[in-house]
Amino acid sequence: MSDSQVRPEGILSLQTIAMPADTNWSGDVFGGWIVSQMDLAGAIHAERFSKGRCATISINQMTFLVPVKVGDVISCYTKILKVGKTSIQMEIEVWDSHDDSRPPIRVTEGVFTFVAVDVKGNKRLIPEEAKQKLLESQSAQ
Repeated sequence: MSDSQVRPEGILSLQTIAMPADTNWSGDVFGGWIVSQMDLAGAIHAERFSKGRCATISINQMTFLVPVKVGDVISCYTKILKVGKTSIQMEIEVWDSHDDSRPPIRVTEGVFTFVAVDVKGNKRLIPEEAKQKLLESQSAQ
């Protein structure tokens, strides 16, 4: 991603506010808290896309760009990069949209991979209609 990017990519999958309990001794929000919000956002998108339960299997290329402070409203945007038979790879960006006095700032980004699972936790196939719908939406762009 380029530093000149001024708008989030993907769909808004989760939005929340950073609270005092989410901070370290310096007053910055814990990186782990941010990662957990990204994981929730990705799971929401993956489960809606695959029409069922999904589990995180990897996190790659995690980059923290600027600190998040208490009171910051963070927005997690998700964008599917690749779909396999049972897995979904997506880019997740976190943006600080604290107020309307300034444009949002990208604070974190990463690539997460989810696997579709059944009720017993075994891998399941991602429905072909979901893949087809994604292909159609990508070709329309």
